[in-house]
Amino acid sequence: MFKSEYNHTLDPKGRLIVPSKFRDELGDSFVVTKGLDGCLLIYPNVTWNVFEEKLRALPQTKKEVRTLVRYFLAGAADCEVDKQGRILIPGNLRDFASIEKDVVFVGVGEKIEIWSKEKYEQDISDMPYENMDEIAERLADMGLNI
Repeated sequence: MFKSEYNHTLDPKGRLIVPSKFRDELGDSFVVTKGLDGCLLIYPNVTWNVFEEKLRALPQTKKEVRTLVRYFLAGAADCEVDKQGRILIPGNLRDFASIEKDVVFVGVGEKIEIWSKEKYEQDISDMPYENMDEIAERLADMGLNI
């Protein structure tokens, strides 16, 4: 399970050092794709394969399913870690997430989010933490008890 957050910097060639604690669990290769909220997602290969199977099982006759599948699969890239612990983030994914220099890796359970530091800090400041009691109560109705 991935947790915590780490700050890193993109080098001029578009490479990014993956935090060593994440690398240990990810291995030498994994998938990076578009995420929600304007971030990128890193999936370990095993988790990605399960996610891909779920996408494949959806009814492809529905337009919203095709749109969702296209969103995640067309933007997906296989990444390999080099000897310095870096990955090359493809330009289209960097553009999508507005990643230019400073990034934040955020462990969120089975996957990792990669954020532009500026966007992440803005999103964090916009989060309604004062409503956490309400959110926790709604999630308890879905079976999540804190």
